[in-house]
Parts: sequence; structure tokens; C-alpha cells
Amino acid sequence: MRKDGAKIVYVLLDGVGDLPHPALNGLTPLEAAYTPNLDLLARNGAMGQVISVGRGIAPQSDIAVFNMLGYSFRDGGYVGRGVIESIGCNIDFKDGDLALRGNFATVDDSNRITDRRAGRVISQEEARAVCKTLSENIRFSDPDASVALEPTVAHRVVIRLRHNRMKLSDKITNTDPAYDKVEGMGIAKATTGDMFVQKSEAQESTAEARTAAQMLNEFTEQVVKLLKDHPVNRARIASGRKPMNCILARDSGNRFPSVQPINEKYGMKIGCIVEMPVEVGISKVLGMKMFEAGSLEDYELKARVAAKSLSKVDAVYVHIKGPDEFGHDGDARGKKKNLEDIDRRFFGTLLKDLAGVKNPVIVVSGDHSTPCVKKAHSDDPVPLLVSGSRVKQDGSARFTEKYGKKGSLGLLMGAEVLATAIKLVG
Repeated sequence: MRKDGAKIVYVLLDGVGDLPHPALNGLTPLEAAYTPNLDLLARNGAMGQVISVGRGIAPQSDIAVFNMLGYSFRDGGYVGRGVIESIGCNIDFKDGDLALRGNFATVDDSNRITDRRAGRVISQEEARAVCKTLSENIRFSDPDASVALEPTVAHRVVIRLRHNRMKLSDKITNTDPAYDKVEGMGIAKATTGDMFVQKSEAQESTAEARTAAQMLNEFTEQVVKLLKDHPVNRARIASGRKPMNCILARDSGNRFPSVQPINEKYGMKIGCIVEMPVEVGISKVLGMKMFEAGSLEDYELKARVAAKSLSKVDAVYVHIKGPDEFGHDGDARGKKKNLEDIDRRFFGTLLKDLAGVKNPVIVVSGDHSTPCVKKAHSDDPVPLLVSGSRVKQDGSARFTEKYGKKGSLGLLMGAEVLATAIKLVG
């Protein structure tokens, strides 16, 4: 960028997009929320909408974030979320291993899923105790097969399957019935009624695929048996919480990704503030400089670090997780309050700390929509805002889905967003 080029703060609010909700009198959480700082940015910028991955695709965060950073994987060469998370949490992984994303879940005696996230509230101590039991006791019928587990945040866990005599194929189906895999991408499925743990099946007629599916099935069966009466689950049930007695697996991958580094792609230095293993993995893959900024809800610290980082980089990508959690829980009021919290603590602090930065530009969007009425990711567009002194105002008054729909930036694909913003502000 030119020496007088704009400095960009690129904020992705995870799962921010939503639909009208009866608990909010037919408004979306963004429409119902009091967000004076986001609205000020909207009045000083231009808005649009974004389809992060593709029409009709309800994406997971990994492929959605890649697209929102300019990497579409249209050639079908995506390696899968399991690999990205394994990179993010530093698990031992090499080409030919099989990495999968897992959820601690609650199932009944017939393997009917009663909660895909085991109540969501899972401590690191509980997760590590359970993973220790599994790692020490799971035995495969094939002596050359092994498994490694790494719990990450709350209900999330990374699974790595390895075979000493062959490279495992990633062409297998999920055991998680809520997600499908299309060209390496995890896609949320439209599910109704009861869901059961699925049996993994090989998607190609090779020994590598059949072995991978068999290993995943043996792993799943033993997890249920070993956790049925685990001390952690006895304690959880006694305290009125749901047991974490199953692991649902999806998004298999068997190789490291090969992509153009993001600084080379845009000809500028781009840093990031991320915490979740999937976003950390993406940052490592793309070669972004990572800045430490506390835990997930340290919003003021994230804002201060973002503003300060612009002395070292041309742009900083900030991922804020909060809204997605409330969307999955179907908690529209909670999502509204979370957005108000983010507006006051993150954007309020950011605007103050950017006062001494020349030509600051703030780009705000989401990786995907997570409507509270659906309790899942959807293919609904997310709003996009580009705000700064170099941006021609388009009359937007608030950062909402409706203003995004009629904004001057129009409808963009996720992979176009960052390049469009950079071009717009010079």
C-alpha cells in the first residue's frame, strides 16, 4: 500500500446474521440491539451484503472465514476443518493421517442424540479427563491403528487417526448427522426430528477409505462404552448437567493445505487477533502475524490491541465469537444483549483508540448467519460495512441486515470482500 494508504481493521462477528424473531417483536437481534457505535460507523460508510461461501450453502466457520479472507477453494481442493483445527491446536499431524473435528455430545441408550454439544458447558478439566481415559483405553482391531485426541474449547475436540502401514483416505462420511461434506467443506444439513449417531462409510472403493471408516466406527463405539459410566459423567448427571458420553465426528482431512500467503496475495502486511483453534489454524496456514489479546470476551483488550497493531501491519483481522453461540442456542434476547456488549466494549473502545491513526478504515461483517429461529448456520447473507473518511456514504443509518440489503456495495461473494474493501479505500 502507499505510505499514505488507509489502515484497515477487519472485524468478523461470528454468526452475526439473523432472521426476524418473535421474542424480539419480529426484529432481528441486530435490529433490536442498541448499537450506537456500529450505527455511527454505518452513517460514515457504505453497506452491502455477503454470501460468504456460495448460494444455498450453510457453511461452517472454517471455510466461511477462508472465503471472507479471499480464499474460495473453488477447485475443490479444501483439506477439511479437521486438519485446520489440528494445525490450530498443534496436534501431531502428518500427510496421510486423518484429522476430524469432534463434538462431545449426549446420547441415550439407543444412540439417539439428545444434545449435540452436551449442554455446551464443559470445563477443560472434564474434557482432558475424558480424553485421557479414551486415549489410554481405546484399542483397534488393527494393531497398526492408533488415535490421538486434543480437547480445545468447551464441547470441541480434535481427533487424529493414524495407520502405520498406509495413508488413510479422507473419503469417508461423518458420524455427525447434522453435517455433510461437499468438496472438503463441512455443510450444515437441514435436519428435523430425532437424530442418531451415524455409521461412517467409505466413499470410494479403496483399502485406505475402508480402513479409515472402520477405524472411525470402532473409535465411536468404544467412546460410548467407555464414557457410559465415567466418573466425570456421574458427577455431571448428579449436578443436573448432561453427560458427555459420545463424540460426533465430521470434516475429515488427510493432508496439509497449500495456499498463497495472505501478505503476498494482497501485497500488504496483515495481522490477526484470534483465539479459537480453527481461526488460529487458518492464521497459521495463511501466514498472518498473530497478536495476543486475552480470552474470547476480552472485548476492550481486543480493541486496544487491534488499534495498536496498526503500527506494525497495514490491516488486522479480528474474529469475535460471541453472537454465534447465542444463535445456536436459539437465544434471540441473549444475542441482542451480546451485540450490545460488543458494540459498547469493543467498537466503543476501538473508535477511541483509533483517534490517533491516520486514515483508519473499519470493515465489519460476519462469517455466516446463525439465525436463532433455526439454531444452526444458514445460507442467509450477512451484512457488510466499510466505514472511513475515504468511503462515500450511502445513507445507511444502522448496521443491520435491512440496511445491508439496500446498501451501495450490493451483493458480494465472501472471497471478494477484502479485495473490494482494499480497492475502495486505496
